Amino acid sequence: MADEITFGDFIKVDIRAGTIVKAEPFPEARKPAIKLVIDFGEEIGLKKSSAQITVHYQPDELTGRQVMAVTNFPPRQIGPFMSEVLTLGFADDNGAIVLAAVDKPVPNGEKLM
Repeated sequence: MADEITFGDFIKVDIRAGTIVKAEPFPEARKPAIKLVIDFGEEIGLKKSSAQITVHYQPDELTGRQVMAVTNFPPRQIGPFMSEVLTLGFADDNGAIVLAAVDKPVPNGEKLM
């Protein structure tokens, strides 16, 4: 278990819902990954993310899917790709990542409460 945090610590993490508008293989990545472009609505816009989700997902099945991501981390260079948000997921029993998502559609850019 992680260290206890305050509510103030929690609200500093900007977790938003967004819709994947583009997904493509990322063969240059050190670990298998998919490059995502996610629409976070008018306020945030389109952001890129590299996600190590290749065990459970193929790029062609991700377009249109709503996901959750941390949008206020600084961009991170991953090989030739600049990842701008951290797409969230959970490890399954084998350590492969399963995307965290909302169970009903919400507006793109909606903040986790």
